[in-house]
Amino acid sequence: MCSYSILVVDDEPNYLIVLSELLRDEDLEVFTAGSGKAGLDICREVDLDLVITDMQMDGMDGMALLEQIKELNPDLPVLIMTAHAEVEKAVKAMQAGAFGYLAKPFANDELLVNIYRAARHYSLIRENKRLRHQLQSEDCFSGIVGKSPSMQRVYKLIRKVAPTPASVLITGESGTGKELVAQAVHSTSPRRDEAFIAVNCAALSANLLESELFGHEKGAFTGAASMRKGRFELAAGGTIFLDEISEIPLELQSKLLRILQEKSFERVGGAKTLHVDVRVISASNKDLKEEVAAGHFREDLFYRLNVIHLNLPPLRERLDDLPLLVAFFIEKYRKILQLENLVVGEEAMKLLLRLPWDGNVRELENTIERAAILCDAGNIMVEDVQPETVYNKEDHWQPGGDLSNFIPESVGLNEVLYAVEERMLIKALDESNQVQARAASQLGITKSLLQYKLKKYGLKKKK
Repeated sequence: MCSYSILVVDDEPNYLIVLSELLRDEDLEVFTAGSGKAGLDICREVDLDLVITDMQMDGMDGMALLEQIKELNPDLPVLIMTAHAEVEKAVKAMQAGAFGYLAKPFANDELLVNIYRAARHYSLIRENKRLRHQLQSEDCFSGIVGKSPSMQRVYKLIRKVAPTPASVLITGESGTGKELVAQAVHSTSPRRDEAFIAVNCAALSANLLESELFGHEKGAFTGAASMRKGRFELAAGGTIFLDEISEIPLELQSKLLRILQEKSFERVGGAKTLHVDVRVISASNKDLKEEVAAGHFREDLFYRLNVIHLNLPPLRERLDDLPLLVAFFIEKYRKILQLENLVVGEEAMKLLLRLPWDGNVRELENTIERAAILCDAGNIMVEDVQPETVYNKEDHWQPGGDLSNFIPESVGLNEVLYAVEERMLIKALDESNQVQARAASQLGITKSLLQYKLKKYGLKKKK
């Protein structure tokens, strides 16, 4: 158990002795003060985790001390001890920022529960602040977060390539942040004050993509009521980012090759050759060499795009960065959702570190946003963490035998999966005496996911 530093303030010497002995028996570091003024002096000199103060004291009372402490350190939790007749004052203290109050006489267990709850909450706040400070001190290009060796290599390459006009090909799994890297290259380049235009090549049909990239003249096709500039013209002097470049049809690839080689093109339906100075950054989650070998992508275009190759690692290969990423998204959704005290609990962070993150950073952000909405009082707990996948790939069961010996050929995949899942749910509930939290832990899933699956299979708790 952590050894917290606690200040107890009370003008009754006997009460100070009793409380300090109780807390020292719990291996807590205890400071005592016989007045509000003396307590405030200790707050200025000692790095405390919690202050416990009596409400009614001569001179500076508990409320005045609370106000002074909040000026010194707004996050430091303060527990107020009060007589039953002073409950209204205690409520006012809560409104002024007290973490909680204890009405005398109170049981030792009640005091200790409140102490550990307040001290742990403060530890979470300090850890999140440390991570946020670390984020601010990191060289985070355009919101890219990470300090792992693999990300340091990415930053180094960005710095080298940014000042040049070279084309860049960014590869990596979906959700790894390829567009952020493209923005980082642009924002640290001499073109930073010009346009950055992003195009998702997979989102448009061949005809629409050609018009989107190169523009069209009036009357070029049905519906072309006026001349329209394409993305290359709009990006003149700046950078164009072609995401999912592998999805560009072959018939358009030659036109793209020309603009890379000669920096010239014609609008759809136009005869005038236009010249444009634009840097091309492309991205793909496919292996373009394989696409070339399969005849789906022009080899000459590949080499033009792949002057500088920048590969982004998946999140599972840089888990050292996960706490920083969590802190980044906590800060983001603290502002968006107006949750000033949003923090991630210790056990929730451990769970986040165990998950496979097939969807990479994008899945992590979605998980944090979901947890921030679902959690109580801004404290994200294990049950609030609901990612798309919740098993650990390194620990999951891998059969060593031939499953065809156990599964008839006439049985479909879904039937097998449903039957196995239902049996495992029933078995886990039986072995946990129908306690859903234990069953979820045994299965390696969250309680909310367990409840969803029980409803899916119509399984009810046994009485």
